[in-house]
Amino acid sequence: MSNSAKMSARQRIEALVDANSFVEIGGLVTKRNTDFNMQEKSAPADGVITGYGLIDSGMVYVYSQDATAMKGSVGEMHAKKIARLYEMAMKAGAPVIGLIDCAGIRVQEAVDALAGFGEIYISKVKASGVVPQISAILGSCGGGVAVSSLLGDFTFMDAGQGKLFVNSPNAIDGNSVEKCDTASAAFQAEAGNVDFVCDGEADVLAQIRSLVQILPANFEDFGGKDTDDDMNRVIPGFAGLVSDPAAALAQIADGNVFIETKKEYAKDMITGFMTLNGGTVGAVANGSEAVLSTAGCKKAEKFVYFCDAFGIPVITLTNAKGYASSMDEEKTIGQAVADLTCAFASAEVPKVNLITGEAFGSAYVAMNSKHIGADLVLALKGAKVGVMDAKSAVQVMYEDEIGEADDRKAALEEKAKEFDKLQCDAAAAASRGYVDNIIEDSEVRKQLIYAMQMFGMR
Repeated sequence: MSNSAKMSARQRIEALVDANSFVEIGGLVTKRNTDFNMQEKSAPADGVITGYGLIDSGMVYVYSQDATAMKGSVGEMHAKKIARLYEMAMKAGAPVIGLIDCAGIRVQEAVDALAGFGEIYISKVKASGVVPQISAILGSCGGGVAVSSLLGDFTFMDAGQGKLFVNSPNAIDGNSVEKCDTASAAFQAEAGNVDFVCDGEADVLAQIRSLVQILPANFEDFGGKDTDDDMNRVIPGFAGLVSDPAAALAQIADGNVFIETKKEYAKDMITGFMTLNGGTVGAVANGSEAVLSTAGCKKAEKFVYFCDAFGIPVITLTNAKGYASSMDEEKTIGQAVADLTCAFASAEVPKVNLITGEAFGSAYVAMNSKHIGADLVLALKGAKVGVMDAKSAVQVMYEDEIGEADDRKAALEEKAKEFDKLQCDAAAAASRGYVDNIIEDSEVRKQLIYAMQMFGMR
């Protein structure tokens, strides 16, 4: 798509909100600075359109930067309009959506522009956990604007036109756009800075609408939505989806709609939203590797904190047998697991854990186990729960007790079978109260809905 085919700042808003619902605020505001003959330069609305409208009849506040007005650069009054919009959104209890297309700071306004950045930053920090904040990168988003965007909750990015960077790629030693475009959506998504990579502006705006419709409007909004999906719908062959947790969550969800966040980052951990019988839930699941990594723990930690702030129940699909192992991981994995443990243990929303495969050692404990505060723990038939897998356990236990090589293999296999039955079968954990129920895989959806209803969700 060429620049000439891009939507205008106003067209983007009109495509985002319900038809004829947008009301502009501050349309006559303009710059005050007169240094460097600034009074002779036109900047309608000071380069940003602000106001409110509806998405699926729910109120949202929107600001859209206008790249045709001084390249959408952030000056004093531009920033004040955004900060004022945040004040109104917090009083109204409605999400804030920023449509970003900006050349960065307005250099001519110097310290006034820097003060404006600070106003935006503190407004976003104050709104954190009060109303959802969404950024859409539809053009350039560099330097301090990038910092502002990432102070929010979710970031969408146009893969074609979007550019997200703190330092320009050509300003990084040994790098260039030709070698590796560090400002690209692919690079930033893999780094964990972008939640959703989209194919064009229209796709960005459509996906924002989908997310807004599933999220609460504010931290006190606990309403649900109607659904035509049968709460008792069975899922034949669900156990076969354990190695593809995103697909498993889609099968559980109303209408098979699971909105995955940060899909390209830390693929060993899956996070996202869905509705169950009309109520929004957050989902965290171990990937097919069945290990915890530093990046995966950080991804899940931030997600759990968001859910807790907005009263969204959390469901985990646990299949964790250990930790990612490397020299680099060893430097960071301990703290990352500790932080994830803290997120789950401190969250006050309803927490349900479904053990789908192997749940071993302290990796299992950190994944929303009953030991750190899960309200309900379910396990599929055939799931394993224990200190480690049976083969490894008996090698530790009987290392010096089985001597002859000819007999060792058969003896260890026999001991492993005994250990697996006594200590690894989910039934053993259930007998001790660490698992509340063992369920058929086809009944996962209705059992999770029953759990949510037990905690007062519709």
